[in-house]
Amino acid sequence: MAAVEDAILVAGGIGSRMLPASAAIAKEALPLVDVPALTHLAREAISAGATRLHIITSPSKDLSSLLRDNSALATTRPDLDPNLVSPFSDVEVHIHTQTIPRGFGDALSCALHAINGPFLVLLGDNLLIDNHSSPTEHIASTASQILVKAHEKTGLPCVGLATVEDPENYGVVVMAEDKVTDIVEKPPRDMAPSNLVLCGRYLFTADTESLLQKYDFETHGELQSIAVQRHWMQNDGLVGVELDGFQWYDSGSPLPWLKSQIDHALRRDDLAEDLRRWLEDRLQR
Repeated sequence: MAAVEDAILVAGGIGSRMLPASAAIAKEALPLVDVPALTHLAREAISAGATRLHIITSPSKDLSSLLRDNSALATTRPDLDPNLVSPFSDVEVHIHTQTIPRGFGDALSCALHAINGPFLVLLGDNLLIDNHSSPTEHIASTASQILVKAHEKTGLPCVGLATVEDPENYGVVVMAEDKVTDIVEKPPRDMAPSNLVLCGRYLFTADTESLLQKYDFETHGELQSIAVQRHWMQNDGLVGVELDGFQWYDSGSPLPWLKSQIDHALRRDDLAEDLRRWLEDRLQR
């Protein structure tokens, strides 16, 4: 079985819900307290074994400040984990531009000519954190590692799943043992088949490019990627991997991102005590 050496970081959206901030800085560059979202994603993918990162961006985005080698700054803050100061210095990086926003499947197709074999996919505005470490001793998320291990056992494509209270906002899955048998896009809450939803982590197989050509955008629109996943469901299978014990942070809109900042800080040993004390005092006013 081919090793998983490639990861696609999807960062092509314009971030309209985060305007005006996203006009000045890509939403994927927004920090979770003091570490940019894209840095978290890069270190997660590298920790899972990726040696090549493919970043899908849009013509209006500039990620150069994130991608450059900032190792000279290590003398200013020698206490920081160097992998956070220059998060892309130990990996091969390819930039692919999605010129027209035509959905998830089309975004993947921008990079697949440069990939052979299975690959990880991480959505740029979705962080899955299980280690709330400070930037002095950063511990990467294990979400992508878990998907790689599931793929190594089965050889099949895999999707990461999380349990939510508001399934109407997500792609909801139907499961039979460890296999996904259906995906329902944003159903009304009282009609949702489960509370298990897609959470922005995927491991797709080498046939993805040919399947995206078969289930083309012109026919399937932005549900193109769902058509590809249904193909797998109806053939050898699509494995659903429940990612338990993770906090799911979304930088796509202001309130969830604000909650993410507070939640993450309250779980960090270096920040929790002072922040909790301040919050308790502030909420009494």
